[in-house]
Amino acid sequence: MRIVEIEKVSFEEGYEKSLRPQNLDEYIGQEQIKRNLKVFIEAAKKRKESLDHLLFFGPPGLGKTTLANIIANEMGANIKTISAPMLEKQGDLAAILTNLEEGDILFIDEIHRLKASIEEVLYSAMEDFRLDIVIGSGPAAQTIKIDVARFTLIGATTRAGMLSNPLRDRFGMSFRLNFYNEEELGLIIDLAAKKLGFNIKSDAKTEIAKRSRGTPRIALRLLKRVRDFAEVENKKTIDAEIARYALNELGIDERGFDELDKRFLSLLIDAKKPLGLSTIAAALSEDEGTIEEVIEPFLLANGYIEKTPKGRIATRKAYEVLNFTPHTLF
Repeated sequence: MRIVEIEKVSFEEGYEKSLRPQNLDEYIGQEQIKRNLKVFIEAAKKRKESLDHLLFFGPPGLGKTTLANIIANEMGANIKTISAPMLEKQGDLAAILTNLEEGDILFIDEIHRLKASIEEVLYSAMEDFRLDIVIGSGPAAQTIKIDVARFTLIGATTRAGMLSNPLRDRFGMSFRLNFYNEEELGLIIDLAAKKLGFNIKSDAKTEIAKRSRGTPRIALRLLKRVRDFAEVENKKTIDAEIARYALNELGIDERGFDELDKRFLSLLIDAKKPLGLSTIAAALSEDEGTIEEVIEPFLLANGYIEKTPKGRIATRKAYEVLNFTPHTLF
């Protein structure tokens, strides 16, 4: 696994959960989203109603799941969490919805991966708080209507463009989460270090933050790996020297690039022409989904590559980073 992999892996669930903030005041970053959520939550509580359905979208690791849990805490509601690929048939979703109580929150992660037949069950549940389930087929088919408690659906996705329009339109609020700046990541690292019970100097926080690709999940992962190096070196406090040494050993440079990022950019630069997704995937021996969802978001957001109608190209900034001379594409 890449150390700068954005996707969460199974062994990280425990420590991520222990480091999560419990309310909006503790949550660092995404300031405009926080301000809006505070208003909507306060208004819903005054009316003694459930929140409107919410959709969070953006690259992995930016805090969509954390925000869902914070909303549940702020509303004093129970939350049921499910990943969309785990819902295989309509009955799976029906069983979950009928067990929800008034005001509960249902959080569906990677909601763009819902099957079309299951998505259709959600429409009436979101709008009318009712399930329309078809039993049987052909002339003998019957529709059963089941009322469900008023609930709030929170959907999270890394691929908002893959959501169908009917589903997207049923969310009352949509928020895009953006990458974090170094100052915000430094605060997250500082709080995490305190919760994990060790000291870290300001320059070390900066060193880790600038290599974290604007993503809290990566920052926390790098922090834990740096701590391992510090313990082996018998250092009671993490300073910039040990942080820099550890991150260099892990193959993460000052911009957060690892070897795969450099191979990706070098491929575009050497090609001297736009490259299609399938060509890039074949050359890097990676699947197209990994290219689009894992490698590209950070490079696109920071201006190292561009998508054109003919394919991906490296920008002048990428040439400068890798010490190449820009060619006539510019």
